[in-house]
Amino acid sequence: MSSKECIMLFSPNLFWDANPSDLQMDESQGYIIQRVLEYGQMNDWLLINHYYGLDRIVEVCKEMRSLNPVCLAFICTISHTQEEEYRCYHFRQSCPTPWNS
Repeated sequence: MSSKECIMLFSPNLFWDANPSDLQMDESQGYIIQRVLEYGQMNDWLLINHYYGLDRIVEVCKEMRSLNPVCLAFICTISHTQEEEYRCYHFRQSCPTPWNS
């Protein structure tokens, strides 16, 4: 399956802020994987899993600066890896609440 065919099969809600025709599966892999993990449906997950493979998805996720905690737990569970191996685990932003300061 080509890159363009694959992108056209994704759910339309994934790329609300980008033009899907401008995306390339290999050049924008971090962006695509993060969007599918955070906002995608099961069909979107199966599509990237088929295109990239689990090992490549895990490699890309390990280098992400931010990832939703639920998505991080999901990728750790299915790949049998530890959260400490992921960059986003160490670069978690602190969000102090203004009313408790």
